[in-house]
Amino acid sequence: MFVQIKTILVTEGHADRIVDSFTSQGIIEQQPGFIDLSVLKKRQRKGNEEVLVMIRWESEEAWKAWEKSEAHLAGHRANRGKPAPYYILESRQDVFYVLGQKGYVESSTR
Repeated sequence: MFVQIKTILVTEGHADRIVDSFTSQGIIEQQPGFIDLSVLKKRQRKGNEEVLVMIRWESEEAWKAWEKSEAHLAGHRANRGKPAPYYILESRQDVFYVLGQKGYVESSTR
């Protein structure tokens, strides 16, 4: 498995805009090798908000195919030259290989 994580820092009160942007219906759900997408908001009381978008892929090859796909590139071309929304303070992307996992196992002793 391969995981792409986008970290987005936004001004206070604007995290929901990022959540809406990434959870609305799109085309990534139809990309072969796409597993799922989760949007997380860092728990904090005040100040700028940190949002993580975690996208899981079956493989690095599936992720690369998405990155190079015409559908994905067309979305970026449509925004080329436009300034980022005023509420986005910074953004970065990292990618990770999943090297181990655990899942829930019901206990047989009670």
